[in-house]
Amino acid sequence: MAVLISKRLLRCSSGSLPSLGRCYFNSPNAGSAAFYKSRDVYSRLSGEGLRSAECCLVRSVIRRFSTSILTPGPDEGAFPSDLLSRKTLATSERTIGLCQDLLIPVTNFHNEDKGFMVLPGDVFDLPIRKDIIHRVVRWQLAKRQQGTHSTKTISEVSGTGRKPWKQKGTGRARHGSLRGPQFRGGATMHGPKPRSHAFKVNKKVRRLGLKIALSARAAEGKLLVFEDLEVPTHKTRNIVNYYNQMGNTKKLLLVDGGPIDEKLKLSTQNLHYVNILPSIGLNVYSILLHDTLAMSRAAVNRIVERMRTPINR
Repeated sequence: MAVLISKRLLRCSSGSLPSLGRCYFNSPNAGSAAFYKSRDVYSRLSGEGLRSAECCLVRSVIRRFSTSILTPGPDEGAFPSDLLSRKTLATSERTIGLCQDLLIPVTNFHNEDKGFMVLPGDVFDLPIRKDIIHRVVRWQLAKRQQGTHSTKTISEVSGTGRKPWKQKGTGRARHGSLRGPQFRGGATMHGPKPRSHAFKVNKKVRRLGLKIALSARAAEGKLLVFEDLEVPTHKTRNIVNYYNQMGNTKKLLLVDGGPIDEKLKLSTQNLHYVNILPSIGLNVYSILLHDTLAMSRAAVNRIVERMRTPINR
């Protein structure tokens, strides 16, 4: 392509090499008029001279056109507005589930800036898997079920064991006891007995479910990190004022690293939409019940340490 451009430029005029491009572009008809004159000039150029001339011409043409199009001269105005695109460029969003570390700001109940904190990607940026969440939630609900339901069999029902009437001659159906399941107040056949509804889920699946729940809240922007969860007084209005400042929040879950502060416990016990948990009690079902999760720095460190601890076989 460069050779074709240089040959056409060399054919336009018999002048010097720097003036060839100017002659070609400033006077388009001059190229055809001086075609035969330029044949002598082109025939004298060969070898290294021809290649160097081609390079110089191509550079000068590219430089000339690039400067005239991209950057207007001092005597020219700004770019025409009709040539500029009015389409809003969409910023690329973060891809979820790449196990990348997250940098989020740290604040407190007074909305003060407390710096930043890095959340490990292997805990807070995992791919969202609803099947794992479903398994863990079913395991939690089944494990916490009391299982105290009980019914009485025919041997446990109170009543006489006498035969109600003779076997034959009455025209009625034959029966041997009034404690059978077909009688009112009788036994219940195949009824429930006290038992445990728990079933086994592997530890690595349970751990993965908690990581996915934390990753989901972080991806939604509903994960907040506090410097600490200290409140000045035990008054409920401290938490209510902060809750009112939060937009699009229905239920808030506060997670602290150590034992729950007594002031914080008293200030939230009358609020049904704010709950508190220590880091050791954080679970998947509690995270799903609350649309916003607020954790202290100590709680984040405890959770990361807990997730990275080797599983005992």
